Amino acid sequence: MTATRKKIVVVGSVTLDLVTRTPKIPAIGQTLIGSGFDTTPGGKGANQAVAAARLGYPVVMVGKVGTDAYGPALLENLRHAGVDTAAMEQAEGSSGLAPMFVAETGENSIVVVPGANGKVDRAIIDRHAALIRSAGMVLCQMEIPMDTLSYTLAVCAESGVPVMLDPAPAAALPDAAFRQSTWFTPNETETAFYVGNEATVEESAKRLHEKGLRGVVLKRGAEGAFVSVLGEKAAWVRSFKVQAVDTVAAGDCFNGAFAVALLEDKDPWAAARFANAAAAIAVTRRGAQASMPSRADVDAFLAQHT
Repeated sequence: MTATRKKIVVVGSVTLDLVTRTPKIPAIGQTLIGSGFDTTPGGKGANQAVAAARLGYPVVMVGKVGTDAYGPALLENLRHAGVDTAAMEQAEGSSGLAPMFVAETGENSIVVVPGANGKVDRAIIDRHAALIRSAGMVLCQMEIPMDTLSYTLAVCAESGVPVMLDPAPAAALPDAAFRQSTWFTPNETETAFYVGNEATVEESAKRLHEKGLRGVVLKRGAEGAFVSVLGEKAAWVRSFKVQAVDTVAAGDCFNGAFAVALLEDKDPWAAARFANAAAAIAVTRRGAQASMPSRADVDAFLAQHT
């Protein structure tokens, strides 16, 4: 592990997940009887911050919550998980919300209502630029405005700060975003958005490298992750077999754990194995941030899966 332990800085979304549990994901026009309902803190940015913090790594979150009743509770949840919220701000109006269906198989369908996340602007990046420039790695997703994301990537590129970009939800990116991202971590659907449905994982990684990316991690759920580093190697890191009950935030758990492992000097393939273990534990638990494992959980899991 590096002695400096430069912080992970997450620039992203904080939401309240409104989780409806159903036998299956409803089709258009279909009415189902649900089996349960929960409210739980989420947001891809906050999920990744909590995932890293639960593993014992110093994490700071940059983002916004609303002035509604949910805002203080969302901030308190981050602090309880060990995330530094000094760079979090309030925006007039509602916090971000994410209504979702979670099926008995663990599959999910999510709609994100940005709320305060849509007000994360260049100004907040400027106010916390020194923090961002001091980071060991910055984690970004695509639940904040594209202009703010692009600006954050530019600030990091100018300062030589590595960025892990999770392109979720998938949307068109400026060409510079690929060159400015150190790691690009799409899932299967997101990969298809950027390179097409017909490409194999090897072809997908190659096409993404051609866009200017050096590090590519193709997250493939139960298959594991395909990790490709330009000029080095490309290889599968297979997942662990577990009984999934809820896949919400599994990809976010992977990203947080992958960042931690990289900053603890693991090579990318060893880091992906560590992240696969964390995600495997997460899918056996319900909830987004509530499912994130501790360092002790992951260490014990890996000890059982040598």
